[in-house]
Amino acid sequence: MERIDKRNYYLDIAESVLERGTCLRRNYGAIIVKNDEIVATGYTGAPRGRKNCADMNFCMREHLNIPSGQRYELCRSVHAEANAIISAQRSDMIGATLYLAGRDMKTGEMIDYPESCAMCRRLIINAGIEMVVTRDKEKHIRAVPVWEWVENDDSIYKLED
Repeated sequence: MERIDKRNYYLDIAESVLERGTCLRRNYGAIIVKNDEIVATGYTGAPRGRKNCADMNFCMREHLNIPSGQRYELCRSVHAEANAIISAQRSDMIGATLYLAGRDMKTGEMIDYPESCAMCRRLIINAGIEMVVTRDKEKHIRAVPVWEWVENDDSIYKLED
C-alpha cells in the first residue's frame, strides 16, 4: 500500500476545512502546521454572530459585479488564512507552514494553486509563518517561501518618471 505524502495529506485536510466556508464565490480552507502538528484551521466565513452570504443567499460584491480580487471591504467574510491565524498562538506560528486550498463555488472546481490576497499575505508575514503550500488539480505542489513576499513587496508602487 502506498501512503499519501504529508503535503498532500495536509492539503486534503485544508480541502475538508473549506467545506465549512459560507462564501458564494470562492471558499478557502487553511491549516497551520508546525512540527508535524496542526496548530489551527480556518475557512472563509462571516464574523461570529453575523449572518453569512450562504444563509442570506446574497453577495454584495457579486451584486455589484466586482471582479475577483477587488473591493474586499464590501465582503462579509473573513478569509481562511486570517481565521486560522486568529485561532493560533504566535509562538506556534513562527516557522510554521500554512496549507491553503480553494474551491470556485460556481463551478464546484478546485482552484489551481490558490493564492493569498495582499491583506492575508501581510497577516501571514507578521504571524511568522515560513511557507505557504498549495497545489493544482493534478496534485502538483507549489511551496512559496514567505520571505519572497517580503523581498518582492507588492505594496510598493513605483511611479514612472
